[in-house]
Amino acid sequence: MVDIDVGIPTAFDPFAEAKDSGAAGAKEYVHIRIQQRNGKKSLTTVQGLKKEFSYEKILKDVKKEFCCNGNVVHDKELGKVIQLQGDQRKNVSQFLINAGLVKKDQIKIHGF
Repeated sequence: MVDIDVGIPTAFDPFAEAKDSGAAGAKEYVHIRIQQRNGKKSLTTVQGLKKEFSYEKILKDVKKEFCCNGNVVHDKELGKVIQLQGDQRKNVSQFLINAGLVKKDQIKIHGF
């Protein structure tokens, strides 16, 4: 009898890189990711902002600036994550830099 090794596909985890980056002395990055929803629909997530920032105020300003909806999600492992409708990766990165919340070299943009 022949044993066949069949790999079962698993769901893609867009936050896998953030879980592995727990090295000592590593830079604190702000990760901006895109997740595909149904068809053309997508979701932008912002993770890694400092805890002392008011996520609700940042979300309010971003929503008003880019005419999109969003919310703040509390995750056990990742902390607070800002979710926005649509592909807002470039817009959010420019907003965070112009507002002085993070520097350009602290932002990592993920996605296709």
